[in-house]
Amino acid sequence: MNYRHAFHAGNFGDCMKHALLVWLLRALQRKPAGLFVLDTHAGAGRYDLSAGPAERTGEWRAGIGRLLDEPPAALADYVSLVRDCGLYPGSPMLIEAMLRPQDRLTCCELHPEDHATLRATMAGGETSVPQTSVHRRDAWEALGGLLPPPGGLRRALVLIDPPYEATDEFSSLAAGLARGHARFPTGVFAAWYPIKHRAPVRAFRVAMRDSGLRDIVTAELWLREPLDAARLNGCGLLVVNPPFGFMAAAEPILAALLARLGTGEAGQGFAVERIADE
Repeated sequence: MNYRHAFHAGNFGDCMKHALLVWLLRALQRKPAGLFVLDTHAGAGRYDLSAGPAERTGEWRAGIGRLLDEPPAALADYVSLVRDCGLYPGSPMLIEAMLRPQDRLTCCELHPEDHATLRATMAGGETSVPQTSVHRRDAWEALGGLLPPPGGLRRALVLIDPPYEATDEFSSLAAGLARGHARFPTGVFAAWYPIKHRAPVRAFRVAMRDSGLRDIVTAELWLREPLDAARLNGCGLLVVNPPFGFMAAAEPILAALLARLGTGEAGQGFAVERIADE
């Protein structure tokens, strides 16, 4: 795989991550108090699916391409935001489109080209809003350096979506979650992960159960039996301190994604599971 996000923008994993992200942010915005959102691996911000890397792989056609026409009710909010944003939005643009005046968004991206594109688009660029800032900063360092939230904000949603280039990325993710949680224990942390075969995911879940963190839920979607380590067979979102109602809401979202994006291959399915009690 090429791990630059532009190659995979709009694929089924993106749709799953973003649909759940939209629900999480809407849930947190039920309260009027301001919210700090930290996107640790922000990417380029938005992507032209008809040209460049996304066009070459064509992964979006089996993802967002199947959702734009008459989306299921559980996905309507997410798909409406995608349409409103114009070019296919990555998580920074989706989040920015949902910000209220009292909310703040900080995006971190270390890759120099993606950071330059993100900054040109969002921080002082064509879609900029005053609540958004962009940093060229290591994500794992940012989890310690940017939490607790700035400006007196007392609530946070942290999205962690590593590229999974390194063989120890799951270990880095577990350590990063522990670091961020130690800095701001009441924050909501949402971490996306790939499912190629079961062993790395199983080890990650065990590590999180044994970490001492409480109130952890996983939502997983797989399009085929996860047996091939060279293929993206599914994906998951692990959420620490999920808002009330997340488990009940995640199931119809995943069911709608599977109904529209499913391949019909043996072993496809989804699951929402609590792996650590409150």
